[in-house]
Amino acid sequence: MPEQYTTFVSGVIPLPVENVDTDQIVPARFLKVTDKEGLADALFRDWRYEADGGLKEPTFVLDKPAMYGRKILLAGDNFGCGSSREHAPWALVSWGIRAVITSSCADIFQGNALKNGLLPIIVDPERLRQLFDLVAAEPEVELTVDLDSQVVHLPGDEDLPFEVDPFSKLMLLQGTDELGYLLGKAAAIDDWEATHPARVDTRPKGAAQRPAA
Repeated sequence: MPEQYTTFVSGVIPLPVENVDTDQIVPARFLKVTDKEGLADALFRDWRYEADGGLKEPTFVLDKPAMYGRKILLAGDNFGCGSSREHAPWALVSWGIRAVITSSCADIFQGNALKNGLLPIIVDPERLRQLFDLVAAEPEVELTVDLDSQVVHLPGDEDLPFEVDPFSKLMLLQGTDELGYLLGKAAAIDDWEATHPARVDTRPKGAAQRPAA
């Protein structure tokens, strides 16, 4: 299950590239991997590493020492497009990223992200440009992501509100998923079933009704 989502303060990883697809986020050859923790090295693999495993030059933004520990990815428009693969949000979360701020992202990626502890924050294009300008002018600037209040706190006490699906928000804040949510309701379900007759007749077709005692 995803880690419980709490308010956090973080620096920003700027990635001003549009139309970043899921194959760029995690190349297809890593899709057989089932260990989410091991996917951090697969994240943007072909942008970061040479064939021999050495880091490419110039160094990709994730591998710059100043980026280590940052949890917010600021990305260009249409992030997460392309094929559907849960490995994309798995890899982002495995590296340590908990929020992606962009002006749009693919619907399937957004759904996969929300189910795996990654919060997509959608802003208008002008606001996205302003955020890139802010990070360029102040590379060490920190933002606060407050999912409970659905705002990103910017410098100068400015708040950037965002929308999120209410049920997905609940799952993130509780650190669970749909199955975990249902299991948490097991006692209430049992109580309800105990006081309500079955709605479906489970007797074999044509079986006679047992006479009352």
